[in-house]
Amino acid sequence: MKFFLKRIVFGIIFITLLVVIVGIARGYRLSLSQQTVRSTGILVASSSPDGAKILVNNQLKGATNTNITVEPGIYTIKIEKDGYSSWQKKLSIKGELVIKVDALLFPKNPSLSPVTSLGVVKAFASKSSDKIILLTQSGDPEKDGIYVLDNSRNPLSIVNPIKLLVLKNSFLQNFEFANVQVEFSPDEQELLVSVYNPNDDTPQAIYLIASDDETTQPFDITRSVQTIKSAWVTEQTKITLKILETYDKPFAQIASDSFKIIALSPDEEKILYSPMKDVELPIIIKPRLIATNQTPEVRDLKKGAVYVYDKKEDKNFEIFSTEEISNFIFWYPTSNHLVIKKEDSIAVVDYDGTNERTVYSGPFQSDFFTTSKDGKLFVLSNLNAQTTTLPDVYTVGIR
Repeated sequence: MKFFLKRIVFGIIFITLLVVIVGIARGYRLSLSQQTVRSTGILVASSSPDGAKILVNNQLKGATNTNITVEPGIYTIKIEKDGYSSWQKKLSIKGELVIKVDALLFPKNPSLSPVTSLGVVKAFASKSSDKIILLTQSGDPEKDGIYVLDNSRNPLSIVNPIKLLVLKNSFLQNFEFANVQVEFSPDEQELLVSVYNPNDDTPQAIYLIASDDETTQPFDITRSVQTIKSAWVTEQTKITLKILETYDKPFAQIASDSFKIIALSPDEEKILYSPMKDVELPIIIKPRLIATNQTPEVRDLKKGAVYVYDKKEDKNFEIFSTEEISNFIFWYPTSNHLVIKKEDSIAVVDYDGTNERTVYSGPFQSDFFTTSKDGKLFVLSNLNAQTTTLPDVYTVGIR
C-alpha cells in the first residue's frame, strides 16, 4: 500500500514538474504581485559581433546573445555596441511566441587594406562576385593587361589571388582600356571584351576570352557576337527557371511571366526583382506562418519598383519605388542584407528595407564596388593621387 502511495505521489510530482517546465518553455511566468500565472513572450536576441547591449524601450535588458522574457506588447528593440552602428526595430511580442532578432553591426571606422598595386583603369565584378576583372594600363607592356582576382575563397587568400588573363599588346588593335566594357557568361567562365570609340555606342571590336586561363591571342568575335549573346540569354533563362522551380507554383509562374530578376540571394531563398508590369502577388503559404518578419508587406506590385521576396516566410517587401537604383544594389553574403551604392557612400540595408546603415563614405570610384565572401567591401580608389594617377583595389573591413 505504501509503495502504491509513493508511486502516486511520485507521479503527481513528475506531472507537476513537467507542466511547469513546459509552461516555462512556452513563456508562462508566475506573477507574485498579481498572484496569477501570466503568459509572456520570449525575445531571442543575437548579434554579430556579440556582446552588444539589448535595449527594450530604452531600458537595458542584457547583452547578446541571450533570451529575454517580456510581457505581451509592442516594444522598440535596439541593439548597440561601442564603435559600431546600431540596429533598431519595433516589434509586437505575443504570449507563448518566440521572436528572433539577429542584428548585423558594422564598425563606424572600417580599415582599408590594399589588394592590388597595378594601377587599375577599370574593374568589373561577376554576378556571384566570385571573379573580379581588372584592366591595368600603366605604360608597362609586360604588365598592362586584363587580370582576374579570385574572390571565391573565404577569407581572401593571403597568397596573391590575381592572375593575368591577357596582355594588352596581345590584341591586334591599339585602344585604351578606359573605352572597354566587360560582360560575363552565365557560368562566369568566359568574357566578352567590347572596345568602344569614345563618342560611339557601337563597339568597334569584341573579343571572347576565358576568365580562368591566360590567352595569348584573343579571339575577335565581332561578327558573331549576337549568336553568342543569344546563347547566353538562353542559358541564363534556363538557370533562372530551374531555381524558380523550387518556389511554389503561383509565385514561380508570376515571376517567370512578370518579373525582371535582378539577383538571387546567395542561399537562393530570396529574390531581388522588379515587376515589368503592375501585378498582384497572392498569398502563397496558407495559413500564414506565425512569429515571422513583422515589417509590413507590399503585395500590390508596381511596375519599375524594386522588391525582395522571401520564399521561406512568403513575405514580400518593397525596397525602392523606382528601378533606377537596381544597377547599384546587390546581395550581401549573409543573404539577409543588401548593399547599396549611394551618391557618395555605400550602405547596407536589411532585406526587408529597414535599418539602412552607411558602412563606407571614404573615396571610391562610383562605377565599381562588390564584396568578398567574408563580407568585406571591395572598392576602387586612389589614396595617393600625388604620386599616381590610377586607382587600385582596396578591401574595406566592415566585417
